[in-house]
Amino acid sequence: MGEAYIVAAGRTAGGKKGGKLKDWHPADLAAVVLNELVDRTGADPALIEDVIMGCVGQVGEQGINIGRNAVLASKLPESVPGTSVDRQCGSSQQALQFAAQAVMSGTMDIVIAAGVESMSRVPMGLSAALPAQNGFGTYMSPRIQAAYPNIQFSQFIGAEMVAEKYGLTKDEIDEYSYQSHQRAIAATQAGAFKNEIIGLEITDADGNVSIHSIDEGIRFDASLEGIKGVKLLRENGRLTAASSSQICDGASGVMVVSEKGLKDLGVEPLARIHHLSLLGHDPVIMLEAPIPATERALKKAGMKIDDIDLFEVNEAFGSVPVAFMKHLGVDAARINVNGGAIALGHPLGASGTKLMATLINGLQSRGGKYGLQTMCEGGGMANVTIVERL
Repeated sequence: MGEAYIVAAGRTAGGKKGGKLKDWHPADLAAVVLNELVDRTGADPALIEDVIMGCVGQVGEQGINIGRNAVLASKLPESVPGTSVDRQCGSSQQALQFAAQAVMSGTMDIVIAAGVESMSRVPMGLSAALPAQNGFGTYMSPRIQAAYPNIQFSQFIGAEMVAEKYGLTKDEIDEYSYQSHQRAIAATQAGAFKNEIIGLEITDADGNVSIHSIDEGIRFDASLEGIKGVKLLRENGRLTAASSSQICDGASGVMVVSEKGLKDLGVEPLARIHHLSLLGHDPVIMLEAPIPATERALKKAGMKIDDIDLFEVNEAFGSVPVAFMKHLGVDAARINVNGGAIALGHPLGASGTKLMATLINGLQSRGGKYGLQTMCEGGGMANVTIVERL
């Protein structure tokens, strides 16, 4: 089987709900990333054989195949196809894995995997709420309800269940959340994101033009006391809005190529896909899946936890990475070293390739060899991707 290499990776800086990216149509937002990946590699756009786009809210402005619509909004020729993937929060990580599989199989040589989510323009849950409100039913079929009687599939409940199962206290989750902001602040001030962020032109209400290149969700004035004082999401729970990922607008992407693709483009690879896998797990606790998925991935790859230099574990809720570290024995100094979604935002379908861009950038700047990315996903699933920095 052939190898798959990442030759370019980038992301927009996150925008808060109703913030700096609110006026960007998601197809145009994604198109900027596609254009930048082409520019960074100097690739002939016509050589790209597919664009695989992760997106969760595939309705409204993100409906009717956002992957293809992003291509049509970009400088890629009409000959480049595009498709859309929904594996919930892991959508663009799955797009990356599909792209890698296509390249490794020998059926394609140059593929872009990307993701986009405008949570300002397509609110979370809209694709389920609109049909239900208009008499077109819900995804909870009679057979699902029979298999899971009186069960509500909820990420909020799942996050609390993870905290309870792994014996996590509110204080340690709050402390982790504060650390996420502190690390994001330090990374931003040190210019650690400069190689991954794609600047976006923003025009304000007064016609002033600026470049958006700093993640808008970072609370530069965050304090541990302030985080600890935020109201609980549920009575007697452990989680608050301050220990949860932020609603976010953004887009991200990577270019994946084969050995032939490397030669055709004349570029050096940033990283090699060392392992990819995914796992289905309990849909009720839901957010625990990265733990068994990582254990399984390392076993299949013939690796141990200490072989991994950096981890990117999506901070959907603070309980997820804290439980991950506690159960697997991961050193806190190796996980989400530049902050995570609690500080930087979680643009749902864009988070997969966003985290991969951050992971590769972190390996490069710190001289690490192997990086592992995983994230919890609605329905109780998790993707795991291990890359080797080159």
